[in-house]
Parts: sequence; C-alpha cells; structure tokens
Amino acid sequence: MNVDGVGVTTLVAFHGCPLRCRYCLNPQCVQAEGVWGMLSPEELFNQVKIDNLYFQATGGGITFGGGEPCLQSSFIQEFCRLIPKEWNITIETSLNVERRHLVTLLPLVNSYIVDVKDMHPDIYRNYTGRSNRRVIGNLKWMAAQGMAESVIIRLPLIPDYNTQEDILRSREELTSWGFCYFDDFEYIKNVNQYKKQ
Repeated sequence: MNVDGVGVTTLVAFHGCPLRCRYCLNPQCVQAEGVWGMLSPEELFNQVKIDNLYFQATGGGITFGGGEPCLQSSFIQEFCRLIPKEWNITIETSLNVERRHLVTLLPLVNSYIVDVKDMHPDIYRNYTGRSNRRVIGNLKWMAAQGMAESVIIRLPLIPDYNTQEDILRSREELTSWGFCYFDDFEYIKNVNQYKKQ
C-alpha cells in the first residue's frame, strides 16, 4: 500500500474530528462546518467516476480521510452502493469513534490506515486532548473480526510527546493482538505553524 491506498487513489476528506491534535496537519477539517463544498453521495460518485478506468486497472479506488471519516459512515455506506464492486475503499482514521460506525463500515471497507499516535493513555491524551479508550477497544474488536491484516498502523514519533521507546512499546502491544503492518515516521514540527494549546 502506498501513502493513501493501493493503485491510483482519490482522497476524499471530511470535516469534523473528535481529536484536537497539537500538530494537526488538517486544521481546516477539525470543525464540521468549513470552507469546503457539500456533496451528496451521488454527486461525489459523479465527480470521481471519471477515474474508473484507472481504479480498475491499478486496483485503486477511494480513500476517505479528514477529519474523521468514520463519523460519516452513513454517507460512505450510501456512496458504496453506487460504485463498481472492483473499487478499493480505504479509510484513514483515528478509530476514536463509537463502534456502531465501524459495524456499518465493516462490509464495505477493504483496508484501514489507523493513526494510533501512541498506545500510552497519558501520551495520547496530552497530544490529542482525548482518551484512547475507544481506540484500544476498536482495535481489539477489529483484530477479533479477523481484520488485523487489512490494517496499517501509524505510529509517529511526535516531538515533545513520545520517544522511540514509547513507539516500540506501542508496536509490541499491537503486534501481540495480531497487527503486523506499521508505518513509523517522525512529525516535523514547525514552531511557527503549530503551537501547543
């Protein structure tokens, strides 16, 4: 899998996020209302179907990101009823959502990119402003559903928040649950752009 999915992929980003990450890369997506356009599932399909040939030839499709796309599970469900069955659907998510959203998405999504941040509850809360209780519960549920091999776990090194040792501990815990694909990288902190809140 490449950065945002397999093959030729169109990234569709949603507004709205339960987290308030200190170095948010998409701060315009935090609020549910914003500067971007509103589309129905049908309107989105009509915009992206022009790339159907590329999706089919490369095994690509749509990656839903944001913000938090799982909060839009009903929209994604309606959209998936319109698309060719060969399209690959990927979700980039924090998994910090109610389980009902994942239950809705389970039969529709081919792969997940889960931005775990860090498994330690204090590190997670300090960085995101929220508890990671739902994240942990949802990861365990996904593993129990046999989905671990369709998940890429992102474990970033976050300056001022975690260390390489923290990442190793997170990875070891997640590996023990059956997850085997990881994306390790370092956030580049631009002090002029990001400020601790």
